[in-house]
Amino acid sequence: MRERAAARGIPRSNALTIWCVEQRISLVTFGVNDLARARAFYEAMGWTGAQQPDDEIVFFQSGSMVFGLWTKLGGHGAPGIELAHNVRSPSEVDTVLSQAERAGGNVVRPGHQAVWGGYTGAFADPDGYVWEVAHNPDWAIGEDGSVRLP
Repeated sequence: MRERAAARGIPRSNALTIWCVEQRISLVTFGVNDLARARAFYEAMGWTGAQQPDDEIVFFQSGSMVFGLWTKLGGHGAPGIELAHNVRSPSEVDTVLSQAERAGGNVVRPGHQAVWGGYTGAFADPDGYVWEVAHNPDWAIGEDGSVRLP
């Protein structure tokens, strides 16, 4: 974090007290009622390389970010949309959630170990838009913030 803060012009002496969330979206997820139908639609539109780790979600690489279709979006089903900001370590999840709360957001899912092997939590912005903040040890994040599926 200190290196990223210094790269943004924040003096090293302040780097531990001022932390900026990287300005990027890692993942956009749509809630769907029928995963097979939704996947078939996007594949018919020419999308390729789908990764489906289970019967609830499918991921497509979409340029420098990931697009997902999920039957259990936020635990309330479709329709819905959730944005995600993936980070490089589990501790960064809690840091981003704290930053969002200090900025006026509401933590809607505190950081916790996920059944898929990572660490995740979520906040809502002042208008109620939900952002998942996640560390997925299987997904690479480039220096430029781009996210790559395995």
